[in-house]
Amino acid sequence: MSADQTLAFDPSCHIFTGCGFPAPGLHTFLYEPIATWGGFEFTKPMLLALLGSVVVVWFFWAAFSKPKLVPGKLQMVGEAGYDFVRRGIVYEIIGKKDGEKYVPFMVSLFFFVWMMNLWSIIPLAQFPVTSLIAFPAGLALIVYVMWVSLTFKKHGFVGGWKNITGYDKSLGPILPLIVVLEFFSNLIIRPFTHAVRLFANMFAGHLLIVMFSLATWYLLNGIGVIYAGTSFVMVVVMTAFELFIQAVQAYVFVLLACSYVQGALAEHH
Repeated sequence: MSADQTLAFDPSCHIFTGCGFPAPGLHTFLYEPIATWGGFEFTKPMLLALLGSVVVVWFFWAAFSKPKLVPGKLQMVGEAGYDFVRRGIVYEIIGKKDGEKYVPFMVSLFFFVWMMNLWSIIPLAQFPVTSLIAFPAGLALIVYVMWVSLTFKKHGFVGGWKNITGYDKSLGPILPLIVVLEFFSNLIIRPFTHAVRLFANMFAGHLLIVMFSLATWYLLNGIGVIYAGTSFVMVVVMTAFELFIQAVQAYVFVLLACSYVQGALAEHH
């Protein structure tokens, strides 16, 4: 289904006119390519991801390119955001000594994820990039590679596997079971849930907003206007709720990334 068909249904389609409700579905997340080069297709979500990267880089460049002793408004906002991630997430999970070197990465990750989520409520964009599993999966893969690399770098080959599998002789007879469970939990389930948690929340939130938006228009006919008002209120409520969820999901994604790094650096699993 084309991008134009994603939300552009027949404008004359209302309740009591004989047409059914144009319920949103998976087609709401499909877009025809903006441009194609060979076998590569450039789509709207890719464009939003690229623009989001530019926005985040521009914001921090503008905030800190010429820092002042008495910060201006933009610098104050930038410092507050940076300090929130540094002290509120990285220091709390990894610790100040070990965590300082990971602050730039975690700050970048937090604001990138948040920006990708925010596109959902920005006019013209109106699409959360992270509602497509490829983007959360890519970010989770980056964290996964960093976590595994740090684990083996810190503990060596044998120690790294012990850390990943939770190997501890004191567990006695249940040690083999724990090793198997920890292996699958850490190397397979962990990156999967890391990506799906972000994807599922953004997917569901966007679908609900689209559904109530379509319902508002669909009900604008006769007595249905009464219900259209209720549906519109839900659009406002869900949009406000999404603002909260978008920030929370960025926070949780980085929080989990920090916990994985902390686990890799810990002396004992």
